[in-house]
Amino acid sequence: MLDVVELKNKVLNNYIVTREDALELVNADLNELAKQANEIRKHFCGNSFDACTIINVKSGKCSENCIFCAQSIHHDTDIDIYPLIDADELKRKTLMLYDSGLKRISYVASGKSVSDNEFIELFNLIKELTDEYGDINLCVSLGILDDKQIRMLKKAGVDRIHNNLESSEDYFTEICTTHSYSDKLKTLDMIDCENVMVCSGGIFGLGETFEDRIDLAIELRQRSVKSIPINVLNPINGTPVENNEILSNDEVSRIIAIFRFINPDSYIRLAGGRLLLGDNGRKAFQSGANAAILGDMLTTDGLKLDDDLKLLDELGFKIVY
Repeated sequence: MLDVVELKNKVLNNYIVTREDALELVNADLNELAKQANEIRKHFCGNSFDACTIINVKSGKCSENCIFCAQSIHHDTDIDIYPLIDADELKRKTLMLYDSGLKRISYVASGKSVSDNEFIELFNLIKELTDEYGDINLCVSLGILDDKQIRMLKKAGVDRIHNNLESSEDYFTEICTTHSYSDKLKTLDMIDCENVMVCSGGIFGLGETFEDRIDLAIELRQRSVKSIPINVLNPINGTPVENNEILSNDEVSRIIAIFRFINPDSYIRLAGGRLLLGDNGRKAFQSGANAAILGDMLTTDGLKLDDDLKLLDELGFKIVY
């Protein structure tokens, strides 16, 4: 039987957790596992907390068939559909968030990729904002990108680009068949080659196994990903997973703790589905998570900013940018 405290101490001394180690953590006592994962977080990351918020800059009519996504044209869902937000309106929305104290903001667009015209519009606005506001941090999630686009985004001032792997390579074909895992890996490689921070994680509750979750965590470690979003499936009516059971708070905490053991110095970010946990993420933050998306998600509501800030203060976190 694996000794969780002993494994934690080995991680503190730079031991690399193996797949076999991680599989044993699946059956470890949750309270002990969470406690030791949080000790790893404190050792490698202190009380630093990475907060971001997102703006859905283009919604719906996505050509891809990801089984969880309300924005896919393959699913009959009731969401707002709109083209790329006008630059003036997007700037207004961005500055509202910035003025509220949220300095890291991510632009998220539906679709496998954005058109050339859409890309240029976003590029120009990002450059304008980063030139005008020196402490604003802008990220993007624009699907599959090429190396020229990544270089341009870096030049405009983008310091982090998001592209979720979603799950293990073995399970990915159960999630999406209109693009491949290798498409995503190539994008992550190009982002890394341009020395832009990679943000990549997964969505959990799709029917994947703990083996799939662990394989994803190891894949992210092998690529030195330091921003790892943990999304909990919020089953949307009209999607193929509308009847999936919502993960329990305990299972989410176990996922986060195992990810922390495997990725000891990364920002492990509570993202979509945090509202489903019932405690605003308190237990997850005490299991090794040290980052979150604050405010609303893409197609679902988030939590009130004041409530989030109060919780983070109670837990001793300090937001850094």
